[in-house]
Amino acid sequence: MSALQPTAPEHFPDETVSFALAGPAGKLECEAKPSDAELRRDAIAVICHPLSTDGGSMHNKVVTMVERSLRESGLDTVIFNFRSVGQSEGEFDGGEGESDDLAAVVDWARKARPGAALWLAGFSFGSYVTLRNAVRLDARALISIAPPAAGRGWDFSQVELPACPWLVVMGDADEIVEPQAVYDWIESIPDAQRPHLVKMEETSHFFHRRLMDLRGAIKNAVKEWPPAPRAA
Repeated sequence: MSALQPTAPEHFPDETVSFALAGPAGKLECEAKPSDAELRRDAIAVICHPLSTDGGSMHNKVVTMVERSLRESGLDTVIFNFRSVGQSEGEFDGGEGESDDLAAVVDWARKARPGAALWLAGFSFGSYVTLRNAVRLDARALISIAPPAAGRGWDFSQVELPACPWLVVMGDADEIVEPQAVYDWIESIPDAQRPHLVKMEETSHFFHRRLMDLRGAIKNAVKEWPPAPRAA
């Protein structure tokens, strides 16, 4: 892990950089990684971690596997800690303040990579934050891993749904988010906005022993989504 730089770089780095970004509640701990794919696409992904109060952070294994999958698909990536997590300042705010944290990171990403298509991805609570902000942040693709559509206190019923390509990956043995509730929620979404659902058999909430399968599922599902390779 690279040392945390005190300020955010002006341009997207050519190597992995950890930095402090000025956020709405104090500094946000961030890490940017350039794509390691042979043909770098003109897109950037911001990935959000699971629930802060349950130990979620940007170093969660599912988050880092999602990040790896997207880098291998040609996208530059940014992971970060919501307020109150790791070296990020502030207090947990139930999704409201965390939405502002996401917007601050997206604002930096767009300035660092002008013109790049924005992808949002999130795991569990992070998928709730990204979904509720996908429209207002003009996301061009959305990836939701184990979205807590029922039973965790997050209201999905009032979320404005995106029209962009959208992938949901759900383990059918999830012990925290009820899989059938997620499937029912997806079925209730109009066809034009309904996400592509990947069900992973015998898979728990944290994808124990299935992380490489998750990697493959994401890469296969999104392989036609990225924009054209960047000009040299």
